Amino acid sequence: MGLAGGVRRRRTPVIRYFIRRLTALVPVALGVVTLTFALVHLVPGDPVVAMLGDYAAPADVQALRHELGLDRPLWRQYVAFLYGLAHGDLGESISQREPVSRLIRERYPATVELAVAGLAAAILIAFPLGLVAGADPGGPADMGAMGFAILGISVPHLYLGPLLMIVFSLDLGWLPLTGRGGLSHLILPALTLGAALAAILARMLRQSLVEVSDADYMRTARAKGLSRPRALIGHGLRNALTPVVTLLGLEAGALLTGSIVTEIIFSWPGLGRLMITAINNRDYPLVQGCVMVFALSYVAVNLATDLLYSAIDPRVRLSR
Repeated sequence: MGLAGGVRRRRTPVIRYFIRRLTALVPVALGVVTLTFALVHLVPGDPVVAMLGDYAAPADVQALRHELGLDRPLWRQYVAFLYGLAHGDLGESISQREPVSRLIRERYPATVELAVAGLAAAILIAFPLGLVAGADPGGPADMGAMGFAILGISVPHLYLGPLLMIVFSLDLGWLPLTGRGGLSHLILPALTLGAALAAILARMLRQSLVEVSDADYMRTARAKGLSRPRALIGHGLRNALTPVVTLLGLEAGALLTGSIVTEIIFSWPGLGRLMITAINNRDYPLVQGCVMVFALSYVAVNLATDLLYSAIDPRVRLSR
């Protein structure tokens, strides 16, 4: 009974914190929707003219604008959008004449798949580099690993993606050039998306390991006969992960929005390409829906990161 009561008491702050953060999503979502609505409608251009062409008859333009509700005052369009949003309706795409929610559901899994693959690629690259560099600060391994990290930060997606396509697709023929399919289609986009994050994570992990190496418990471990690498991995790594997880949570959310450029380069059928197409077509409802999904996804990832802190470091406690 005492053990069960203790477990319930430990869970209570987490549940309260989770509910409080979920409640905070409401004004965040409203702010994102309002700002996006205002900015999209301020962009020059007419979606009706984009659909019908510059030489469309004025009567046809006026009829389609009335059909789409674009002839109403802006504040009425905003209220109508909020009303639909409150009922789970994101509206209808102007250019594709399909429900926005359906279009997002079709494309969002591809974006999540790419973001998760990019995150996995970043972790697989960063952790070996960070461990090697942190185990021998100032040594040849540290210089080589950090040099590679600086290179990863310096090369932008717009250059790295085409470079990987030229080498591994056109020259060597090992991997597909574009599109979404099996694992082979995912490798190049994931490397392109995760390269910069891998460099940042490697540098952060290296710095964290250097800092914890001077702790008392690390000196005790070394005094017991453990080598520096074994002491770092066995005793210091867990404590060094807290700042790394902080950065990882922030950057994991950014991967979703950062995937837009990668999706364009590799013709990846995700939410980013859908949003760019919607912007070009002045498709107001679709742009608003895509931006809102990106923003809420970012907030959700940060919430998951906060909840992960206490699991990695027991000293971290969620505020009551």
